[in-house]
This record gives sequence, structure tokens and C-alpha cells, in this order.
Amino acid sequence: MVQKIFQANAELKDWLNEQNSAIIFIPTMGGIHPGHQYLIQKAKEKTKKKQIILVSIFINPLQFGKDEDFKKYPRNISKDAELAFKAGADAIWAPDYLEVFPGGENSHFKIQVPQTLHNQLCGADRAGHFDGVATVIIRLIRIIRPEKLILGEKDWQQLIIIRKLFQELFIPIKIESYATQRDQSGFAYSSRNSYLSDSERVNAQALPNAIKVAKTEFEKEKIINLAKIASMLKEKNLKIEYLKVVDPFSLKETENINGLCLLAAAVKCGSTRLIDHTFLMQRKPIIAIDGPAGAGKSTVTKSFAKRLGFIYLDTGAMYRAVTWLIRKNSINPSDQAKIKNLLKDSKLEFKNSSFVEQKILINNIDVTEKIRSPEVTSMVSEIAKQKFVRELLTKQQQIIGADGGLVAEGRDIGTAVFPDADVKIFLTATPKERAKRRSVDLEKRGYKYSSIEDLEKEIEERDKQDSEREIAPLKKAHDAIELCTDGMNIEEVLDELTYIFRSKIPEEVWSSPNL
Repeated sequence: MVQKIFQANAELKDWLNEQNSAIIFIPTMGGIHPGHQYLIQKAKEKTKKKQIILVSIFINPLQFGKDEDFKKYPRNISKDAELAFKAGADAIWAPDYLEVFPGGENSHFKIQVPQTLHNQLCGADRAGHFDGVATVIIRLIRIIRPEKLILGEKDWQQLIIIRKLFQELFIPIKIESYATQRDQSGFAYSSRNSYLSDSERVNAQALPNAIKVAKTEFEKEKIINLAKIASMLKEKNLKIEYLKVVDPFSLKETENINGLCLLAAAVKCGSTRLIDHTFLMQRKPIIAIDGPAGAGKSTVTKSFAKRLGFIYLDTGAMYRAVTWLIRKNSINPSDQAKIKNLLKDSKLEFKNSSFVEQKILINNIDVTEKIRSPEVTSMVSEIAKQKFVRELLTKQQQIIGADGGLVAEGRDIGTAVFPDADVKIFLTATPKERAKRRSVDLEKRGYKYSSIEDLEKEIEERDKQDSEREIAPLKKAHDAIELCTDGMNIEEVLDELTYIFRSKIPEEVWSSPNL
């Protein structure tokens, strides 16, 4: 494909129509640096079909304050285009002001960002800044209509605001984000770095150095010493605009450092404003996947854990194993005293690290296949609702997940087992779809069934039992994302789970070669 540079919108649209390709859009204000190039390279890597990677260069006047650097912001289209093309861009779109705002900005609607998001961090002292960012993003995507938007995590507040904007306006464009890129000294790439003199650059190095020290101390001591960080910055004559620990999604200050949090800073070095941040997390991420029986949780969760390189925890198999043991010992499901006596010394474990061949053993007996029998299936809901069984297995599951790096599936993972999970999914499908899947699974395992209609009735009854039980009922966690998998193949479900995961977990926190 011949690389193109366009200024007129009409010419760009005509060219795109000739290509008949989906657009992957990376908006920039120019001053292209290795951080931008990384976004382009990642977009190129993730391209699965015929797609065009389009990079825009538009210095948006709406996001500059009265005394800010709009006039001196780096402008060198030929150099920017060369760097963008080298990284893998297919086309550059460099519209002028009237191409984006025909008739001027006052001829168009403007977006007002909620004060709860705007007035945090960078927005606190930059009135209207993020309103300008949101307004121009809407203008750009309405002109281009991309399939996907690629943004950097360096401007984290901007990323959160745009995600919220798309969510509230029901804009069906996926947003992918990638980590802050740094030079060999750890200095974050930014278009504004070119403003720094050599001596200022030496002083400015204190910002990434202090951030790095803070992250190292947090990983060792689980503390954040803001006074120490501030002292390191002031020693190098950096004027602190803000230095805060915030919730990464609400952007509000927080003292809760048990989950994912964001250490963010903005300083002035001479006349140049610099921002930097790092994400802090005491354990690796936990993904909780809940949903009704037959929704395909086991198959999907197993594959998703493999994709992430995480531990796979099939909690449903644990309840099935206990149910199998109770049946094996001919104990009445309602005899809780005998069940408690049987289980108190029982040993339940997973073996084999292979995601395909993971086995479950109870009292050293491999019950991997046995627990999938119709007899166990019909009885497991009755056993799973018993308080002692629930408490025993929940405790074991929480021990397994103490260090994170886990994908767990079941009925109450996000509500009872891991209520602080970083990503919660409620995976479901219609009873008819689940009955079809169940019939295929039974046939594969050599079990007989009467009819798909009867399987559908059994599934509906199981849903009712699971939802109405007093202890740990099946329900969607308030902060879970529901995903109905009707009509989706496994790869499509995995892609959607990956997208959800990446929207909750920054690349800096967890990157995998498989994502």
C-alpha cells in the first residue's frame, strides 16, 4: 500500500472508500516521538484483517488555556509523517482548523466533561482542557468513523474521560490503550520534552526517578511515602502542581492501596509542565467469571487463563468433586452432619499445570471425568448451597488466589469468593443455547440424555435453584460486565474478554505476549 498524507477530509474519505478497509485510528497533536511510534507498532501487530492504520496530526486549540503553549507547540508535518510511516502507519491525516470545525468552533456543539472527572489531577488547574479534548475527539471520529481508537496510557486521565464519553454516548468504537514509553534513563516520552534545556532536563530527571523509587518501595514495603517523593522533586527545583495517590478510574484521592491505585504527579521544570505516573498493585490481577450452568465458563475460562498466563481455577469442579464424594459414600444430600464429618479431613487438589489436561483429585482419586456425569450434575446444586460446604471451599479458593494471577469461574466468584476481583464478568447464554452445548458435551463424554428440550428444562430449574438458594446465590455482581455468548465462537468470546481485561488492567501492570 502506498503511504499517503491527506489534509482535505474529502480526499481522505475518497481514498479510504477505495481501500474498503476498517480504520484503526491514532489521534495525535504531532511532535511524533517513540511513544507515538509504539502505539502505531502495537496497532500493526494486532491487525487481523484488512485494516488501515490512520494517524491524525491536529493541534487542537480547544484544549489549550489562554497562557499555554499553543503557538510554540512542535509543528513539523514532514518529520512527523516520516516517523509515523516508519512505525507502520498507512496514512497521515493532517487537517487544518476549518476542516475539523467548519465555520469555527462556535458553529458546533461542545462536550462538557463531568466535573467529577475534569476537576481531578490535570483538570483541576486547566479549566476547560478536557472539554476541548472530548469535543475534538468526537469531531474527529465523526469524520473518520473508525473501527478502533488507539490511545496512550501516559495521558491516563484523558483516556479515562474518553472511555467514559464513549460509554455514555453509546459510541460503538473500541478503545485500546498501551503503556507509557520511556527512554533509557526512564524519562517518559512527550512532545513537550523538546522545550527543556540540557540543564532543565537534568533536573526533570528527578520526576521519573522519584516515581521509580516510590514503586520499588511499595513493592517491598507496601507503603507510599509522598513526603519523600516531594522532597526528591523539590531538591531539583521542580514545582509540584500535584502529587497524589488516586483511584485509577474515578481519579479521586484514595487511602485504599489494597487494590489497583495510581501514583500521579505533575511538575513545572522552568516553564515546562511535565506529568508522570505509575500503577501500584499489591498482588497480580484476579479475574472472576460467573454465570449460570452451561454458559461455557469452563471452556472459555481455561483458554482465557492460558492466553493471560494465569492460574485457572474451576470452582465448579470443586463442588462437583465434593458432590461425587458424597454420592460415592451414599450419604443423603440433606444430612449435613455426615457431610461435614466426611469433608473435614478430605483432601481436594488440582494437578497438572497443563490448561488442557488440568485434573481434579479428591482424596488422591482422579475424578476429572467422573464429576461430569448427569448424576453429579443433578445433585451438585443441592450440595453447593450448604453453608459448611460453601465456607470450606470458599476458604480454599481464596488461599489459591491470595497472590492473584488467577482466572476463576463459578457462580459466586465476584460476589462471595473474590469480591475485590479486578475484573468481573457475568458470562451467560440463553437456556436454549446452553442446552445445545450441554448435549454436545454429554455426547462427547459418552453420556445419554432424553432430549434437548428436557436439558433446557433442567437448565432452567438449575438456574432457579442456584439463584434462590440462601447461601451465595447465583447473581451478577453490581460491578460485573455481562457478556451473552449466543452466536459467538470461542475465539470471539476470548477476544471480547481480552478487550474487557485490557480496559480494566493497564498494560504497565500486566502485559502478555498473547494479548
